[in-house]
Amino acid sequence: MTDTDRLAQTRYYVMTLARISGAAGAVLGIVILARATQWGDQVIGGALTLASLFEMAVVPRALAARWRSPPGGPDLPKP
Repeated sequence: MTDTDRLAQTRYYVMTLARISGAAGAVLGIVILARATQWGDQVIGGALTLASLFEMAVVPRALAARWRSPPGGPDLPKP
């Protein structure tokens, strides 16, 4: 495996980890929200859920855009 392949694999795992951590945070927020008896706990659970859903939607796309290959690809020779 070349260095380029390893880098791509690492970046894929980082984006996947961002999705998984967002899903785990959303589940935790829903559990907190469901078990909350006081108003402050409900706010914390709702905020955690919304922040996690935002993370799931934005972070992987932002990372992919940041790491996007230049036009022509990294392995093609420059003219």
